[in-house]
Amino acid sequence: MDQEILLHNVTEKAQRWLSGNYDEETKKEVEKMLANEDKSLLIDAFYRELEFGTGGLRGIMGAGSNRVNKYTVGSATQGLSNYLLQEFADLPEIKVVIGHDNRNNSRKYAEITANIFSANGIKVYLFEALRPTPEVSFAIRKLGCQSGVMMTASHNPKEYNGYKAYWNDGAQVLAPHDKNIIAEVNRIKDVDDIKFEGNPDLINIIGKDMDLAFLEEVKKLSLSPDAIERQHDLKIVYTPIHGAGITLVPAALKAVGFTNVINVPEQDVISGDFPTVVSPNPEEPAALELAVKRAIETGAEIVMATDPDADRIGTAVRDNNGEFVLINGNQTMIIYLYYLITRWRELGKLTGKEYAVKTIVTSELVSKIARKNNVELFDSYTGFKWIADIIRKNEDNKVYLGGGEESYGFLAGDFVRDKDSVSACMLFAEIAAWTKDNGRTIYQMLQDIYVEYGYSKEEGVSLVRKGKEGAEEIEAMMKNFRNNPLTKIAGSDVILLKDFATLEAIDFISKENITLSMPTTANVLQYYTEDGTKLSIRPSGTEPKIKFYIEVVGIADSREALKKAEEAATEKIELIRKELNI
Repeated sequence: MDQEILLHNVTEKAQRWLSGNYDEETKKEVEKMLANEDKSLLIDAFYRELEFGTGGLRGIMGAGSNRVNKYTVGSATQGLSNYLLQEFADLPEIKVVIGHDNRNNSRKYAEITANIFSANGIKVYLFEALRPTPEVSFAIRKLGCQSGVMMTASHNPKEYNGYKAYWNDGAQVLAPHDKNIIAEVNRIKDVDDIKFEGNPDLINIIGKDMDLAFLEEVKKLSLSPDAIERQHDLKIVYTPIHGAGITLVPAALKAVGFTNVINVPEQDVISGDFPTVVSPNPEEPAALELAVKRAIETGAEIVMATDPDADRIGTAVRDNNGEFVLINGNQTMIIYLYYLITRWRELGKLTGKEYAVKTIVTSELVSKIARKNNVELFDSYTGFKWIADIIRKNEDNKVYLGGGEESYGFLAGDFVRDKDSVSACMLFAEIAAWTKDNGRTIYQMLQDIYVEYGYSKEEGVSLVRKGKEGAEEIEAMMKNFRNNPLTKIAGSDVILLKDFATLEAIDFISKENITLSMPTTANVLQYYTEDGTKLSIRPSGTEPKIKFYIEVVGIADSREALKKAEEAATEKIELIRKELNI
């Protein structure tokens, strides 16, 4: 679109906000953008409607149609309310759960959401204060609700907030409900269509009782209580990075018997400004710096961190030299699955009906572990709603062991239908106790897994491209990869190409076209090479990024040989990055 036409359109839209039934604070912010000679902020705030996507809303907070604010949150909730009233018209009462994290305005948006639901005659269970996302999922199931909302932007920077919508199984919304809700949200054309005046009689505050019920379920996941009892004073550093994990993670560790949990006082402070980190993302080493420093000072053995809404976990353990190393999301998934399979076998719980789930961009080493141990493995799209969908489809005839993704999310147990750092932290601490009880460390256990199943090294690269121009650039990059597919990666022939946008794959060895069995299409490309390299490319669904997932493999017949395998893998990854210019 021509820049002059675009500016004309956004100015017209902004003017409508000035004349509409918006509050004075919002109008002042719009006036400021209109008066500014630099129109970039105005354009970004109004060039489109903030899309209510299949996972809800996520964006920068502020005035404008492309921002998270009272009115975009209001439109989302009114549209969801309208759909719930249609879909569950035969029920005597429709119920929802609302939770929120520590982000700036999260409580405010949660209360606005509660008021709108109640104004539409829907019964609301609103958490008394911040809580982890997995507890919202749990509460939906526990209270027999039809839907739920979590106000969070997960691990995004502090200027972001978001709105996650859940269905009656406690999972994020899937087809056909996702598209139907989007259609209802898009029908809200005027701010006056939103019922902001709540009905207090329909809003119920929940908290401690739900916490206790949730923790009881977490305790049931423990597989090595004897090891915990013997190693109860294992030194564990835990940080919520200013977020919701503070409400339940320390309590979960205490509930299973750990007595020496060390906090990071500066990061126990609940704050949406995240004063001690640039980004509250446990995937990033900088976010764990204070916790690792605390662990060194106190002689702790493991470090655990959770993101603002406490669904992701980041960890660090001591290597063979006693130095702390970070465990990435793929390694975390590998460690969890190996431990669960091993302990289930030792306890005589494996029956042949067990299965696990990983996402398509997660390490193929997970597949090797599952296959060797006769545990069925399902591949899903990125996002825990897809893992939850597999759990739902199999809950009557198979036994769920666990599921995870490379982006630091894991779920053991099916009483929650989203990734859960509370149970994940409990299990990681238990694994540390169990390995210590058996004369090794988590780091050595991971080394032994590599020796037994083959070495694997993964690296994720994200290219950030913000705003309208960035979105167009990402689209052009994906188009280019499709129009000019790679034939070699780091000197190795591509033998399999999967395009999840068309659900078609090409096997270059057998020269066959294969139909991919997935629930829907997705904008993901995957290349597999003759030497075992796997490359996945996809735009992020929640951030202005295009993501590259690189996995290379190697062989080591001993712990000592792993260093050489890692060096070779690192070299290959660097070569791939150069070839792709990323």
